[in-house]
Amino acid sequence: MGVKGLQYFMETCCADTCVPVDLKQMAVDHVKAHPDRTATVVVDGMACLRYWYRCQAWVHGGQWQEYMHILQEFVDAFSAAGILLVFFFDGTVEDQKRSEWVKRRLRVNQDIARIFQHIKTHGQQPNSRDLFCLPSGLATFSRFALKSLGQETRCSVREGDYEISNYALSHNCMGILGQDTDFVIYNTVPYLSINKLCLTNMTTVLFSRERLCQGLKLHMTDLPLLACLLGNDVVSEQQMQRLRNSALASFRKKHRQVQGDKVYAVADFINVHHPSTGATFGLSSLSLVEEEKEALEKGIRIYLLPGQTSPWLESSRLVPESVCLMGKFVPGDILQAALEKHTRAECFLVYNVLYDGVVECSNTLEDEDEVELPPQAVLYLPVRERIYGLLLPLQPDCSGQTVSVKEWFVFPGNPLKEPTRVTPKPLNNLKGPPDLMALWFRTDPEVKAVQTSTLLDVFDLYEFTEELKRFDSPLIAVMCLVTYIAIQARQLSLEDVDAYLSQAVCVRLKSFGEMQQLWTPVVDPRAVQLGSLFVRGLTYLIAANSACGFPFPMGELMPWKTFDGLLFHSKYLQAHSGCPKEELLEGNSSGMSLFMSVRELVLEACRRRGVPIHSRPRRLQHRDARPVEADDLHRERGHQLHHSTRQEFRQQPRASAHYQHGYRPRHPKRGRYHLAPRWPQSQN
Repeated sequence: MGVKGLQYFMETCCADTCVPVDLKQMAVDHVKAHPDRTATVVVDGMACLRYWYRCQAWVHGGQWQEYMHILQEFVDAFSAAGILLVFFFDGTVEDQKRSEWVKRRLRVNQDIARIFQHIKTHGQQPNSRDLFCLPSGLATFSRFALKSLGQETRCSVREGDYEISNYALSHNCMGILGQDTDFVIYNTVPYLSINKLCLTNMTTVLFSRERLCQGLKLHMTDLPLLACLLGNDVVSEQQMQRLRNSALASFRKKHRQVQGDKVYAVADFINVHHPSTGATFGLSSLSLVEEEKEALEKGIRIYLLPGQTSPWLESSRLVPESVCLMGKFVPGDILQAALEKHTRAECFLVYNVLYDGVVECSNTLEDEDEVELPPQAVLYLPVRERIYGLLLPLQPDCSGQTVSVKEWFVFPGNPLKEPTRVTPKPLNNLKGPPDLMALWFRTDPEVKAVQTSTLLDVFDLYEFTEELKRFDSPLIAVMCLVTYIAIQARQLSLEDVDAYLSQAVCVRLKSFGEMQQLWTPVVDPRAVQLGSLFVRGLTYLIAANSACGFPFPMGELMPWKTFDGLLFHSKYLQAHSGCPKEELLEGNSSGMSLFMSVRELVLEACRRRGVPIHSRPRRLQHRDARPVEADDLHRERGHQLHHSTRQEFRQQPRASAHYQHGYRPRHPKRGRYHLAPRWPQSQN
């Protein structure tokens, strides 16, 4: 998330660096200076998720139609100002940033535990802006949402900030819109704040690297060293602690203590030891130990765009691009097609598996005390194994090497000390090795049927290929996931299934205005986790769709076509209170007919797998719940949600939770996680 303390310093201690700008006027000026170009802003999509998701309800699984409406308003505002947008999303986590990624994920796990504690205590979603979690899969679905709105959307194949900065500079763009002080450090186009953006009058704040250099008496080429000495995602604060302490001691001998003196001290340290002031060259002038020198060289290089140099490096070679580790296992045509679709944000997960065999999944709203529902990482493991089996060889190569995929998946109890290696598994009904060339490149009608049956086989529903043909793609998606969740978890009740399916039918029948009026009297923690399980399942469904050659249009599998969090929550509460099916379907006769058809097929699929679904209505899992008026839910609608809690992660001793060996959640009274073969890997 940028350079440690620099955002605060610029806003509080060096306010001249924060320049209010009118984006409309900025666009006019840009076009005058470059008459052959449209004013273009490159958007850091990952940094904008919090700004975009302004829906008041977030704990239930996501208000996806409302979210689409917000994105449309965002795009329309820039279009009306004559500004073209290009969106970038992170497509990978580089090894050099993995440790920082892990720290953040573990911190968010602590926030999620507090969120569920609040729900159990009050029966409500937390209102605190510091206790907030974005809906599962928001970054993934946002790529497809923006593409569906006609926007150019890209997914990075290396560090996202680097690709954004390089694209913006090489395409002579008007600015970069985001919230990451790394964009101050890169020598690229102006950096514009998403947090300060006001859409009504199209104004924001420009964080000026030129003014920062003037205030600190630095050259532009010194900024990468400043960033590394202060600490960033690659060079930790701890690694540079000795140098900063030395800089502060020297600075305070010459100056009285002032706010922001750490940044001033580091800048003064750079000036005193600058290569241009002495005979020494580069980092040699800093009297570094070897570990510090290696860290600084590595950190400075990540900020150098093509053609740029640094006076602090003896050679300004760029950071080498990563090598494709899976190249010897995968045909070149397949790799190239995966790369192209990945960079155009048209697929999900496939490129990461084929390129270096490393995938990650961020936090999900999961209750660490839940004793029946497994974490999504465990529940969907068989699906991922089969997807990997489609993409990678199942047998060892001539040297005896077996392919596996490294997974960094976040769930309660997993300390993320190392990735889990997952071995690809074959599909149950596929005869012989999969023919990716046919699935991906053939266009004849016969291959479409093979693509569809292959995707259903990934979810162990191959034998229902014919029965599912009478339903459209969104309903097929819902039936796949509900059936899969019921069979894998083995703890779903008839009421849970009815809630899932009635929601999927009713979401098709409601207008956007009607969706805006939804509310629930209480929040149930189990319903929260069921909603997250479904939405996270949609990400694996689009991954399987990508791997199988897109048998279904990607847009038909998105949550705004299949799911609404508040609607599902209300159906869950109704179903578990014994609500008649006619009321569950809101008196719609055609909806009732569709619901009963879908329900019959789902229940039959579960029976055939030896998992009959029984009625087990539940009591609500909260204390002291109070009714919520509709006005309460909408009172804060439109407010931007700001920074997440800064609470530091408190390490707790837990067993390593490698989910190949099974996972059992902690007992609510014993308070410890332990391994047990409750959800074994082989359970398909």
